[in-house]
Parts: sequence; C-alpha cells; structure tokens
Amino acid sequence: MPRNTLRLAIALSLLATPLLSACGGSSAASDEKVVTVYSADGLKGEAGDGWYDRIFKDFEKQTGIKVEYVEGGSGEMVQRAAREKRNPQADVLVTLPPFIQQADGKGLLQKYAPKGSDQVSGADKGADATWTSVVNNYFGFVYNKKELKQPPTTWDELLEGTYKNKLQYSTPGVAGDGTAVLIKAMHDFGGQKPALDYLGRLQSNNVGPSASTGKLAPKVDKGELLVANGDVQMNFAQSKTMPNLGIWFPAKDGGKPTTFALPYAAGLVTDAPHTENGKQLLDFMLSQDAQRQVSEIGGGFSARKDVKATDANAIALAGLMDGVEVFEPDWDDIDRNLTTYVDAWKSATGS
Repeated sequence: MPRNTLRLAIALSLLATPLLSACGGSSAASDEKVVTVYSADGLKGEAGDGWYDRIFKDFEKQTGIKVEYVEGGSGEMVQRAAREKRNPQADVLVTLPPFIQQADGKGLLQKYAPKGSDQVSGADKGADATWTSVVNNYFGFVYNKKELKQPPTTWDELLEGTYKNKLQYSTPGVAGDGTAVLIKAMHDFGGQKPALDYLGRLQSNNVGPSASTGKLAPKVDKGELLVANGDVQMNFAQSKTMPNLGIWFPAKDGGKPTTFALPYAAGLVTDAPHTENGKQLLDFMLSQDAQRQVSEIGGGFSARKDVKATDANAIALAGLMDGVEVFEPDWDDIDRNLTTYVDAWKSATGS
C-alpha cells in the first residue's frame, strides 16, 4: 500500500473510533453527575424553603450529583415525558394520581422499588413497582381568611353571588388538583351527571382555566380570589408566608366534609439518561431522614408507616384533618375513563 494511502487509512480509523464508542451503551452522558426531575408543583418552596429545596441540597452534598428540576402541572409533566419517550430527558417523574397511573400505562416508568418502599402502604405504590408515594397528601380548597370571616362549608355556597369572578379551580386533565375537583364532585354528588350539572352552574362564578394549581393560592392570599382549589401539603406550606390563606373541605348539603389522598408519587423514567442517579435520588427521598422532614419542612405527611412525626406542623395537620371523611377513589376506573370524564366536563362547562 502506498505511504500516503496508508496514512489516510490510519487517520480515518482514528476519526471513526470516538464515533463508534459514542454509539455504544456506556456513553459519557450516563456517567454525568446529574439527575433530572420532572415534577408536579407544590414541594418546592416559593422562597427556596420547601421540602425539595432541603432534600435536593442534602442529596447534592452527600452524593455530588446535581439535581436539575423542571416543574409544571401533573398532566403537563406526563405529557412532556410522553413526547420525549424516544429520547428521554428526565430521570425521575413525580406527579399526582391519576397521572402517575397514566404514566405507567404509557410505559414511561421502569420497575424500581426504592429502599424503604416496603414501609409504604400498598395503596400508595404501584403493584408492579413502577412508582411509589414519596409524600402523602390530601385534596382541599383554600379561602381568604381576611375577606371571609367564616370559610364556606358546602359546594352550594360557592354558587352565591359573593363568589362571582372570585373563584377559580385548575383545569381537570391538566393539573392533578384540577382533576381532583372533578373526582371529589363525582363522589360528593353521587355520580358523573349530577357532578357535571353542578360544575356547569358553578362556571358562571369561575374566573377560568389554570394549568397550575400552585399559582392560585397567591391570588387568594392577595384577595384577587376568595376561593380556589389546592391540596393540604402545598397550601399548608404556602400559608407560612401567605397569612390570609385558610384550608377547607367542601361538603354536600347535610353531609360531612370529604377529601381523598392525593400523594406525590415518584417513578424512575424508562430508559432514563442517568438511571443509577435516579435510583439514588428515589432512595434518598424515601430515607427516614428525608421522610421525617416531610411535615416539619414540607407541610405534608410522611409516605412511610414507620415514620411518626411529632413536630408542630404534624400536630396542626392532624387537627386540620379531624372530622374530615376520607374516601378512596377507584383509580383504575379513573385511569381508564379520564379522557371521557374530562371531555364531559369540557362540554358541561363550555371550557
């Protein structure tokens, strides 16, 4: 072979080598000291003082792995992960029911049982180990304590003129807490039709759609709204810096106030770019130390049965839930029929 041809062949082979290795299974990206979290809003503090803020900082200090955080509505985060399914960008997905079941059904979550998940109740984790609750929580509403000396108590009160353009709830099918409005109404009114009849009438007082529930509480605190939907964990945490925020649970006339569990559930994304880092973060989230901080810092309820919080927040949260009837939705039914329910809600409300 002529010398020039030989040199050219060697140069081409050297150029080709990094390209071949980059296509292999052990790319440099998988070794990066980073983990990307897609999450529903509520666990990160407005002033950097939330549960996520604390545990992400502690996790980074302990492991050297940097947490990249992306936040949005529950359905929005699942939709984003679904769009990226062929080229996943997230490692960990955290969202509320029924969206965690939806993510599982779309094949977006891979099996992984984090350390400590054996202490999570069966109803709060996937039977196939694709997700587990990391913070327990309950659906609720908020009201402005300054403008309303007494909180409303029933759904029917919200139809009064007092709440004209002073009431807003986040969008079912997009936000987890917005979907929860529909679920609770269907339970309290005894079915889809009476619930939608009510929500259709309520629409005359409703300001309009909101993709994120977390944006509503500040409006209630300022008096721009008198009532909005939310959840206990997020709103309790927000009330520390929003003094006019009060939490309540609507009741059907003549009935008890009701709610249902709406946990933050986390799963490892299928074909995650940093799978091992994602596993470490999930383990850390469910560790006893992190779980002890759920009420103290995050204003929520520990997902682990063996963690019994006794801090001031835990006592206040227990008092808030006293006398409230907790029901368990049929999540399988909701997962199967969510699109039908949301379409019916759109039709009933003209949304």
